[in-house]
Amino acid sequence: MEEELLNENKEEEELLKDDNEGKKISQKTEKDFFNILKLLAPGTSLRTALEDILRARMGALIVLDTDKLYEIMEKGFRLNSRFSAQKIVELAKMDGAIILSNDLKKILYANTLLGPSIQIPTKETGTRHKAAERTAIQMDTVCIAVSERKNKITLYCGNIRHELDNSSEVLRRAAETLQILEKQKELFNELMINLNLREVDNLVTISDVCEVLQRMEMVRRISEMVKKYLVELGKEGIIVSMRLKELIKNLEKEREMVLKDYIKKRYSKADNFLKNVNFDFLLEIQNLSRTLFEEIRDKSISPKGLRLLSKTSLIEKDVKVLVRDFKTLDKILNSDKKAITECLKSESVANSFIQDLESLKEKILLGKKI
Repeated sequence: MEEELLNENKEEEELLKDDNEGKKISQKTEKDFFNILKLLAPGTSLRTALEDILRARMGALIVLDTDKLYEIMEKGFRLNSRFSAQKIVELAKMDGAIILSNDLKKILYANTLLGPSIQIPTKETGTRHKAAERTAIQMDTVCIAVSERKNKITLYCGNIRHELDNSSEVLRRAAETLQILEKQKELFNELMINLNLREVDNLVTISDVCEVLQRMEMVRRISEMVKKYLVELGKEGIIVSMRLKELIKNLEKEREMVLKDYIKKRYSKADNFLKNVNFDFLLEIQNLSRTLFEEIRDKSISPKGLRLLSKTSLIEKDVKVLVRDFKTLDKILNSDKKAITECLKSESVANSFIQDLESLKEKILLGKKI
């Protein structure tokens, strides 16, 4: 199944190549896009200028400079002036594009006519927006189009198109998404409590593991959506940011430990698969069991014990020694003091570990979070 999914991804890549044949393909990544969003967050100088242009019922086309942008530039005049929001608003009263330096410290040109290739397909209708999208793709740069008719700000970052909403609307969506995340985190916590109990009793099935991994991935994807809203909100999203950090604290480490416990040497490959798999595919537990374990979902499986043992006072080196010698968690839990002491080569460390283990088992049996 995993091989089939990889083949599908290759087919999608080939289709993308076909769709972009005859034009320069943008190299902008999602990371680049988020970095640009930070520059446009409420309170920044550039965002202030854009909102002032909107309030004045004007339009504008702003482009970040690239090495070869001059190849599609015509007319205009060179400014090479220090950037300020007020200057941008005044220059927007003229026709043509405003060219800014990549670091946004200088206004390089104004009243500039852009002539990107008309062979680049675009769904935009207005002249300004067509020029913005085509320039962003052809020059692999950032363009911002302000529409006086639609009263909208549209960001083009390479192949990425994104409309900027006002901060109150973004904050509302962030809060709603955060509520969904909180519910998913509650379900995840319940699944982890159940997994803890089953690990102690050596009753874990592949289905139990897949349900935990499924919920972890859902929480991760929703948290990424909230992070995107936070980038757009800038300082106005500080409360949402604090709550998000609380919700996803230690989640990545837990995910890594679960994968290492059950997927073993293939954990990094499995992690990458879960992050990229289709959402509809992710929702079916049997899909995950077949792909990750190549087994039926009801089959029993024993963890190595890395996750639970990491919650004791043992250092990482000693945890690895225990796992290496005993292989599975149930064998560690059922071992006597002598065997553990021989493995750890220290009676005091063994005594401390056994006490931690008893305390941990007690919390688990009481249904507490650990």
